[in-house]
Amino acid sequence: MITPTLSVITTFYNEAKNLCTFIRRTRKVCKKLIRRKIIKKYELILVDDGSTDSSVSEIKSANKDNDIILVKLSRNFGVGECNYAGFNKARGDLVVYMDCDLQDPPELIEKMLDEWRSNPDTDVVYTTRTKRRGESWAKLAITKFGYRLLRRISSVHLPPDSGDFKLLSRRVVDLLNRMPEARPYTRGLISWLGFKQRQVFYEREERLDGRQNTKMPVLSGKVINYWLDSALISFTDLPLKAILLVGMLISFLSMSYMGVVAFQKIMGWYVPGWPALMAAILFLGGVQIFLVGVVGLYVGAIFRQTKNRPLYIVDKIFGKSPLPQRGDAPLI
Repeated sequence: MITPTLSVITTFYNEAKNLCTFIRRTRKVCKKLIRRKIIKKYELILVDDGSTDSSVSEIKSANKDNDIILVKLSRNFGVGECNYAGFNKARGDLVVYMDCDLQDPPELIEKMLDEWRSNPDTDVVYTTRTKRRGESWAKLAITKFGYRLLRRISSVHLPPDSGDFKLLSRRVVDLLNRMPEARPYTRGLISWLGFKQRQVFYEREERLDGRQNTKMPVLSGKVINYWLDSALISFTDLPLKAILLVGMLISFLSMSYMGVVAFQKIMGWYVPGWPALMAAILFLGGVQIFLVGVVGLYVGAIFRQTKNRPLYIVDKIFGKSPLPQRGDAPLI
């Protein structure tokens, strides 16, 4: 087996309190993997999603081993877009992408590499959380419901409780780089690609800086937009089919009710009443607005995609990769 090179990608926004510890722990793991001859070389790619704190200066001061590449974006674009910025910059034969808040421990990378080595034809090693410390019961319940819903309605298999902490082969990364979808749902795209995937279990820790629910509340605008625009409609047309069924059901009930009204009028039982009429109008109006909103989600996704804007804009790049430059990979 050829000894591979490794790229570790993380994205961050105002994580000055966590970055130095993340770099130190990740670097320690990578150097251990080199001593074990699991990898040949490594690089750390840190993508700044428009931070306004001292995160960038913290990274520059921590780059004593010249193993860090800092990709600074022009503004805040989002986690999925930042992942793609890292994928496009990565040179490693294997790529690990993860968060830098240390809820996902860098030490697990060694176990992921061991899992890959035991099954060398594996293209993805994904991690599944058995526990999520420091998170409220409400967030856990809503997150669990969201995962189950996506798994039920999606056209691809989405492992529950498995987030953006994965090891990817080179060909998976190359294929992702050729799919610049607007508002990409990265974990869904990886499942959609297929290939052989292996699973590693772990217990998720609390955030190192103590911010548990303030960083990205589960009911925040960013999270809701992410679930609606990226996750919910990216891999299923079930909502559109549900609209068709709802419309057919309402039409059937309306025709049936018209028959009942005609029968009552013939029998002399018909009594006009505004409450029933207004209730019917309000009900049908609400259903129509809801269905138009669902269609609007898909129309909005088409609108964003047809504009063909870049996923992100790079402001500056600091550091030089210790890994050799790669040529263009062939389509697979």
